[in-house]
Amino acid sequence: MILLVTPIDRGNKWAAALQESTGEGVVVAESLHQAAALLRSDSYLAVVLDQHILETEPDEIDTAMQHLGTAIPVQVNPAISGLDRLVREVRVALERRKREEIVARRAAAGALRSELNDTLTALTLHCELAQEVPGLPAAAAEQLQSAHALVKKIRSQLETV
Repeated sequence: MILLVTPIDRGNKWAAALQESTGEGVVVAESLHQAAALLRSDSYLAVVLDQHILETEPDEIDTAMQHLGTAIPVQVNPAISGLDRLVREVRVALERRKREEIVARRAAAGALRSELNDTLTALTLHCELAQEVPGLPAAAAEQLQSAHALVKKIRSQLETV
């Protein structure tokens, strides 16, 4: 969903064009105060900010920006931006956000995989050492073998992710 923050009458026309070109729902806020309330209650892919509103409501900018979350801000000047330019800038911003999200997910998955591999290595070592304890009861040995097999399964699952 996209949040369009503009006080002008063209807001509905812009919202319709953005929705048609991106396939995303568009919500229009007529002030930064209203935008901040919407940002607190829902998450958005992008927040399109009319430069005029930024200039006329300077005290509200920080409040709205604190609630952006993962939304990418797109600042537009309606005096020089036609509808085509607005749509193009928002689409480019959404594509950039998707690329950045993919990179962030890959980095997070890599970090998690690395941390889990360290733990799995320790578990494997402990299982193997415990299986070598002299006089280990057969039932305990079976449980350790099962745990060892599960650790190997988890490791192989991590390698395929």
